[in-house]
Amino acid sequence: MNELLYSMIFKRKSFHVFKSYLPLLPEDLAEIEKAFNQFIPLIRNIKVKIQIVSKNETTCKRGEYCILLYSEIKEHYLKNIGYIGAQLDLWLASHNIGVCWYGAGKTERQYDGTCKFVIMLAIQKVSENHFRKDMFRSKRKTLSEIWEGEAYQEIANIVRFAPSACNLQPWFIVSEEKQLNVYKIINTKRGIMPAEKVDYYREIDIGIFLCYLEICMKHEGLVFQKELYGDSNIRSGERQLCANYKILKTWQKGIGEQI
Repeated sequence: MNELLYSMIFKRKSFHVFKSYLPLLPEDLAEIEKAFNQFIPLIRNIKVKIQIVSKNETTCKRGEYCILLYSEIKEHYLKNIGYIGAQLDLWLASHNIGVCWYGAGKTERQYDGTCKFVIMLAIQKVSENHFRKDMFRSKRKTLSEIWEGEAYQEIANIVRFAPSACNLQPWFIVSEEKQLNVYKIINTKRGIMPAEKVDYYREIDIGIFLCYLEICMKHEGLVFQKELYGDSNIRSGERQLCANYKILKTWQKGIGEQI
């Protein structure tokens, strides 16, 4: 699975507009739900669920369906949803299903008393030729804007293309020979996002980024131990340490431990 997801990093794109209409069949939707239950979470003791509904049951105007992501409210739950949602996004690309992380979307659909709606993904089946042809032409932050240090730059130049739910790209890595420290950037940048929602989506973005980072590390054959850190009170414009990855050993590239 890890190598499939890695290969999809180069193919997937964010579909702000769906230019073709290929209907998703009931068996397609069933396969999405089956796949979701096989993805590995960032935090194993947080209950997560999905519902796939017509976009008409939401405020979203894109795509044919929306995948609604729900979670228990526990520490790191937003990172966890981003982490699992990133795997779903890449898996969908492998089935020619386009995705848009629709952060502004709302729905009245509830799951149950244990899980809260977190975010939705607008989806639609599209032609193969509508996916990305050259990832490196995408507009993303430069390497120097997200990465400090000379170690593991082969990972850095791929992971910088991780999607961002509201395009904040709020991540920064400090690399050393045997470890990587992942920081969340706290600043005033928020685009059109309401100020009270910025921290919410930054946490989801960090989860997406951690998933991409681990996929790339495993592709390079790195075996690691990770530690996550919670929120702390820091001033605007500073970095907050989110995760530490200690590199334990290296396996042959492309056959490392699977995500």
